[in-house]
Amino acid sequence: MGRIVLDTNSLIQSIPSRSPYRPIWNSFMDGTNILCVSGEILNEYEEILERLAGVDTAKIIIETILNNPHTLLFTPYYHFDLIQSDPDDNKFVDCAVVANAQFIVTEDRHFDAVKRCPFPRIEVIELDSFLEIVMSQG
Repeated sequence: MGRIVLDTNSLIQSIPSRSPYRPIWNSFMDGTNILCVSGEILNEYEEILERLAGVDTAKIIIETILNNPHTLLFTPYYHFDLIQSDPDDNKFVDCAVVANAQFIVTEDRHFDAVKRCPFPRIEVIELDSFLEIVMSQG
């Protein structure tokens, strides 16, 4: 069971029941993996979900995340500011550090800066790679 931070686009791709990435969402629902979030991350999830799926659907998804016993909520007190090209993405890095997350799952190229940083060491992987891990977990 790994602690994972999903960026917003990865979360959105994993939710639809017909998505090839649905096993990722299921892995958080069944406890195979732990979803690590912060207040800032939840706010971004909600904002984007409201835009894409409407207020009611966004609320249900956020409540599902918050009420899931396999979700951990963190409050980062230190900000590493590792991503200069898109500082808004730093919330995912800060959460991953405080959560001691195994991975940040993202397709966003801004996170390449994190891959090059020796400290704090955070592994960043793409959605397809994480899906392979989830599928191998059984």
